[in-house]
Amino acid sequence: MAYTTTFNGQRDDETLLFVFRRHIIAMRKGFYMLLVPLAVLSIPPLIWQDTLELFLLPLGGLAIGLVGFVYHFVLWRYTYYIVTDQRIRQVTQKKFFGVDVVELSLAKVQNISYNIPGLSGELFHFGTIVIRTFVGDLVIRNVDHPERVYNQLQDAVNRAELTQGVEDEIVSQQKVVA
Repeated sequence: MAYTTTFNGQRDDETLLFVFRRHIIAMRKGFYMLLVPLAVLSIPPLIWQDTLELFLLPLGGLAIGLVGFVYHFVLWRYTYYIVTDQRIRQVTQKKFFGVDVVELSLAKVQNISYNIPGLSGELFHFGTIVIRTFVGDLVIRNVDHPERVYNQLQDAVNRAELTQGVEDEIVSQQKVVA
């Protein structure tokens, strides 16, 4: 699978640093929707074994469950976070056809923190990342390997601060010269 270094909405002077998404555990409702109808509709054929038509019920449960599973898979698969040298872009899939895009400039980030929620988070390597800005917080739940993403985000913010500091110094020198 070939990975591209460009994305829709990318600026000309912008470099893609990394892309991350939520952990597969964020899709657990889809797994429940797959298993519950199958399990519930498998009970009648076990009770009334002499009625042959009842053996089609588990297949119906599987079909119903697959619809719910595919819906949650699409929401999970098409929700991702893009980090460039200038901004963080959150692309969230809303239902089948809606998309919500939120952008946050790296220069506005004040603080980044992460939380791993107990034993399940440690075992399955997921957690929550909180990005604090002047305006408010961007909370990203169920992030895959939050410590790695946290370190990458910290590096990106530090690079953006250094770049901004150099640009500010050049502008102030140009004002002094003029």
